[in-house]
This record gives sequence, C-alpha cells and structure tokens, in this order.
Amino acid sequence: MDTPDGARAAEHYGPAALRHHFERGTDGPRVIMVGVDGSRTADHAAAYAAGLARRQRCRLVVVFVGEPVGLVSAVYAEAATAVVETRGELADELRREVRLLAEEAGVPTTFLVCAGDPCTELRATADQVKADLLVIGASRQSGRWFVGSVATQLVRLGRWPVVVVP
Repeated sequence: MDTPDGARAAEHYGPAALRHHFERGTDGPRVIMVGVDGSRTADHAAAYAAGLARRQRCRLVVVFVGEPVGLVSAVYAEAATAVVETRGELADELRREVRLLAEEAGVPTTFLVCAGDPCTELRATADQVKADLLVIGASRQSGRWFVGSVATQLVRLGRWPVVVVP
C-alpha cells in the first residue's frame, strides 16, 4: 500500500511462526528479496525466489517499486492522477498474487511497495531487510542493454549475490 509521503509500506503473509529476524552469514540465505513489476520476467523471478525460499526455509521479501510521477504531475495533473491510479491498481494485483504465492509455498513473506528509481529503492530495501540474495527478472527492453538494466546495476554494486531470471 502506497503511503502519501512515498515511504515503504510492508505487509506480511505466510506462516506467522517463522516471522523473526535472521542473522546474516549463517548456513544459506535467510532473507531472499525479489523485485516485481508485473512483467512476465518478474513473475518468473518471483516464482523462482519463492521456490528457493521454500527449499532454504527462509523469509521472502517481495518489493514493488512504482515509478515516481515527478515532472508529469507538474505539467499534466490529469495524467499524473492516472499514473498514480494505475500504479495503485498494479500494486493491489501484485499484493493478491504475493499473498496467494506465500500461502501456496508456505513461506513467510513480506510485500513492500515503494516509489522511486527501481535500482535505488531495491538497493535501499535490500540493505534495510538485510537481504542475503537478490532475485531480479531480466529486462526485455532493447534500450536497457545500452543504458543498463536494474539487474546489471545491482550486479555491479557487488553487495549481494544477484540471480537474474529470464
């Protein structure tokens, strides 16, 4: 759920008994984070991350980063309203899918919604939740190879293992 000031809003799903803080550096990952945006590759990444979290018996953090409205809102108020409504509808749809995924996989899951630059927000969230592993869907946009996809930027940081799912 988006907050008016753009802060992260967290919702927890799955087995309540397993919701506790894990220590980094123990046997295998304890927190797996996946970025979702409603694309097919992000759906594949979420399914991969959920399966891995179930097998590793760890917590799954699913992050949806909505693009900021920014300049559009200053020039076209109606267009900005439509962008915010569409982002809210997508977040609601992803929230339902994550809840279902958490129940089916039996994995303690946290769903976060935030707005901003995807790479910046994913990096900040990974630090906040102390992620041991990041799972990201591969970019399907041709221009992303030239500019650099979110996955490429996160890999270049070298702060966590990053799995890029096609």
